[in-house]
Amino acid sequence: MNASPWLACAALSVFCVLQVSSLDTFVAAIYEHAVILPNDTLTPVSHSEALALMNQNLNLLEGAIVSAAKLGAHIIVTPEDGIYGMHFTRDTIYPYLEDIPDPQVNWIPCDNANRFGYNPVQERLSCLAKNNSIYVVANMGDKKPCNTSDPQCPPDGRFQYNTNVVFDSLGKLVARYHKQNLFMGEEQFNAPMEPELVTFNTPFGRFGIFTCFDILFHDPAVTLVTKFQVDTILFPTAWMDVLPHLAAIEFHSAWAMGMGVNLLAANIHSPSRRMTGSGIYAPDSPKAFHYDRKTNEGKLVLAQLDSHPSRSTVNWTSYASSVEAPATGNQEFQSIIFFDEFTFVELKGITGNYTVCQNDLCCHLSYQMSEKRADEVYALGAFDGLHTVEGQYHLQICTLLKCKTTSLHTCGDSVDTASTRFEMFSLSGTFGTQYVFPEVLLSEVKLAPGEFQVSSDGRLFSLKPTSGPVLTVTLFGRLYEKDSASSASSDLITHSLMIITRMEP
Repeated sequence: MNASPWLACAALSVFCVLQVSSLDTFVAAIYEHAVILPNDTLTPVSHSEALALMNQNLNLLEGAIVSAAKLGAHIIVTPEDGIYGMHFTRDTIYPYLEDIPDPQVNWIPCDNANRFGYNPVQERLSCLAKNNSIYVVANMGDKKPCNTSDPQCPPDGRFQYNTNVVFDSLGKLVARYHKQNLFMGEEQFNAPMEPELVTFNTPFGRFGIFTCFDILFHDPAVTLVTKFQVDTILFPTAWMDVLPHLAAIEFHSAWAMGMGVNLLAANIHSPSRRMTGSGIYAPDSPKAFHYDRKTNEGKLVLAQLDSHPSRSTVNWTSYASSVEAPATGNQEFQSIIFFDEFTFVELKGITGNYTVCQNDLCCHLSYQMSEKRADEVYALGAFDGLHTVEGQYHLQICTLLKCKTTSLHTCGDSVDTASTRFEMFSLSGTFGTQYVFPEVLLSEVKLAPGEFQVSSDGRLFSLKPTSGPVLTVTLFGRLYEKDSASSASSDLITHSLMIITRMEP
């Protein structure tokens, strides 16, 4: 072989590899999946029955994966519990589990299926990735045997993990993540002894991964961004909407903006369980999202993202600390949002400036409504304290919201429709944390991309009159460092709840 053509070919190959390995943008896909659930049973089904159910769901996921690849997607994320559903015991989930090896073993299940035993789900996911040249992200169950003489080993002699897997476009297993922060009712799974910080590199950026409830806690979610500098987070979830502040599309898009990363959030689609809301979110704005409580069909969503999104620095207390609270003599009142007692003031005029404080947090609002309706009441609220229901975490929240009725005691109740548009708003607070997530949610649970911005001095303000009536404008802050300080009281509360539960008939 002549050396010159060979060198030219080699040089061209290197050039091509460099080109492929540094994509400035990529196409992301998420699939909101209407999962086929198993029949309720207190006894485990056979492995063949479990596999039959999982293959029904994989058939639907395959359709989404193939479609996404044909539309040019580089990666697709599918939901938590998307392969077998939810509501299991430790015993009834067991037939659905596989032994998922550490990705360092360098394994393509599609090429060597039985290298680590019988793993038909991993084989099928690997082949879907390889045959369609697309990264595939899925959630499944992992089992790991342990010695019952070890005090950390469960009595049944195995650890069971809620697990995310990622297969690259060649079908290789490149990531495995065990969910750290298990939600109430996930007794079928164990949490790992220490949070797993899972990242991997692609030609279109550095990725991190975690699951559902993890997003409300520091580890692994925040650490992946601050310490490992990931560009994009992969987020399988089975998220139940909790208005006014924790609707899926509302909070997940706000987290992406607050953390300065892309977030690919794939949710289960089950409107009867209040599960819907998936999206592809960038730091500057949602790129595509889906929210549907009217149909029972799954939905594929695609959007283009920057591989390395830029991050801006916000001093969340700068502006609010400089504001002199107006001496308006407004009468404060207390009302509950998701079991937390907020301090509120009512917005009484079509335009105004209001301040409300609780503990160390003062919230400032300037606004102008399009009209002041007699049949709708809006309020400005503040909360600074420990949330203790369905999880323990310290919050600082400033919120402008529509009350459910004209009665002030309904301020904070779940409401999803409104009629009042705002010409402008500016919300800020004296936050004691740099982790604040800006939310704007419109009537019928719709996002407002391109309609608002966060300034470097910590103001969440409108760029134009809102395109729809406003449900809430919120700055949702997390004081992670206070979580550990309250862990002892949290353990006591949890223990007390367990005793009460055992005493109930």
